[in-house]
Amino acid sequence: MTRDELAVALRESAYLEGDFVLRSGRRSRYYLDKYRFETRPDVLAPLGEALADAVREHEPDADRIAGPELGAVVLAAAASLESGLPFLIVRKAAKDYGTAARIEGVYEEGECVCLVEDVVTSGGAAIDAVQALREAGLRVSNAICVVDREEGGVDELARHAVRLRPLFRASELLEIPANPHG
Repeated sequence: MTRDELAVALRESAYLEGDFVLRSGRRSRYYLDKYRFETRPDVLAPLGEALADAVREHEPDADRIAGPELGAVVLAAAASLESGLPFLIVRKAAKDYGTAARIEGVYEEGECVCLVEDVVTSGGAAIDAVQALREAGLRVSNAICVVDREEGGVDELARHAVRLRPLFRASELLEIPANPHG
C-alpha cells in the first residue's frame, strides 16, 4: 500500500464529524477514531510497516518500541512484528496486583526506546508515557505517531526533549475527499 493509499484508508476508516471532546479536554468538529483503523488488518499491516520504517529512519539505535495503553499497544505490536524489535506496554498507572509494573515487557536500564502513538493532539498521553519510561531508566528522544492533529503536541513533546515524527498530519487527511472512490 502506498503512502497515499494509506492516507485514504485512514480517512475512510477513522474520520468522523460531529461534536467531540478530546482527551485533552478540547472540543472538535471531527474525530479520528483510532480503533476504526487499528482493528482492520488491511490498514494495521501497512501501518506496522510504515511505523517500523519510521523507527529505523528516526531512531536507528532503538533497542525497543513502546506503546502507551490502550490505543497504541496494537500499533507497537504491529511495528514490532515488522521490525523485529521487542516492544513494551506503558500502563496509565502501575497495576496493584501481580508484579505491580507500570512498564510491561522485558528491558534493561539504559536502553533506547522509540515511542509509538496513535493520534496526538496536545501530547499529554505521550508525555506521560515518556516520563514513565524515563523513570524506569530508559532513554527516549523520539516518538512516532500515526496522526498529528497539529494542536500543540509537537511543541509540547519538544519541551520534554522528544521529537514527534508523524506519519500523517491531520491537515493532510482532511484534504482528502470524504469518499474519494465515489
